[in-house]
Amino acid sequence: MLGALIKSYYADKIVIVSKDIFVVSVMPCTAKKFEITRSEMVNNDYPNMDAVLTTRELARMIKDAGIEFTELGDSSFDNQLGLSTGAVDIFAATALKDLAIF
Repeated sequence: MLGALIKSYYADKIVIVSKDIFVVSVMPCTAKKFEITRSEMVNNDYPNMDAVLTTRELARMIKDAGIEFTELGDSSFDNQLGLSTGAVDIFAATALKDLAIF
């Protein structure tokens, strides 16, 4: 789980205490909301993930905030962990179906 990586490896890399990091996961499936409450989803007494939004919830928040993607400028890849597999392209393509509420 990426939350565990962020609150361990990345926290050490940028010298931040795990408890001071709030991790939000955006997932197309509502099952992740239950999953983060499971006892094994904790490392060093801190939850791996603090909150979960579904892609529909995120889409609604974006719409309510009046954000227009076509009006946003381009930016470069934020390379926090130093690498990328490109797998997010596959995941994002399936999750975009939920954004159709726009």
